[in-house]
Amino acid sequence: MPRKEYYAPGDARSTTHRAYSKAVITEGGKTIWLAGQTAQDRKADFEAQVREVFVRLEETIKAVGGHGLHDMVTMTVFLKDARLGDRFVEMRKEIFKERFPASTLITVTAFARPETLIEIQGMAVVDVT
Repeated sequence: MPRKEYYAPGDARSTTHRAYSKAVITEGGKTIWLAGQTAQDRKADFEAQVREVFVRLEETIKAVGGHGLHDMVTMTVFLKDARLGDRFVEMRKEIFKERFPASTLITVTAFARPETLIEIQGMAVVDVT
């Protein structure tokens, strides 16, 4: 089983508040690079799109031998509207509880499909077996 160490230095309160780790150190395991995922239901509201994106990421991780979202060690989140950032952080807290992936949150002006509100790409580390 890969070992994961979540690094949050002296200002751990700020990283916990925003639901991310400054670094995740891994040892062992297999690295899975996850392509950016968007919701297929383009008419869905922001929260529904976030939930669908995380379901799709989890399905991909499981399909390649992982256990689920908690195998993620980093993610890059692209939002169409910066005002949605706080709501995204709250949803991420609900999903990851306290072992948060390292993360970058970027606001973009547009996606390839105009109805898309969020895209997430990432990396997971899973058992070698």
